[in-house]
Amino acid sequence: VQLQASGGGLVQAGGSLRLSCAASGRTFRRYAMGWFRQAPGKEREFVASINWSGGSTLYADSVKGRFTISRDNAENTVYLRMNSLKPEDTAVYYCAGSSELSYSSQSSRYLYWGQGTQVTVSS
Repeated sequence: VQLQASGGGLVQAGGSLRLSCAASGRTFRRYAMGWFRQAPGKEREFVASINWSGGSTLYADSVKGRFTISRDNAENTVYLRMNSLKPEDTAVYYCAGSSELSYSSQSSRYLYWGQGTQVTVSS
């Protein structure tokens, strides 16, 4: 499975962005998917995850209520809608494909990683 993330950019605080992650391969719908992020000088951290069907989701406390993860298995794409963005959301965002059906916040559960897309939120 290959993952291609897109949709990052520069936005003012309070603004919105939608990230997309297009996956190749017929087995996309068998995997949970996740988004992680890494800010300069910090470790990569979990953002959100969605199970194989899209019926269950998990969010980091820092983004709960502001971000929404979703997926379209027909289009082999997972999305991250980000609202009410804050400067502390600035990071490179990575999409990842799990080896399991259920969502997870643990990066070790993810076998496939996209190249990352930069999100910069100005104050």
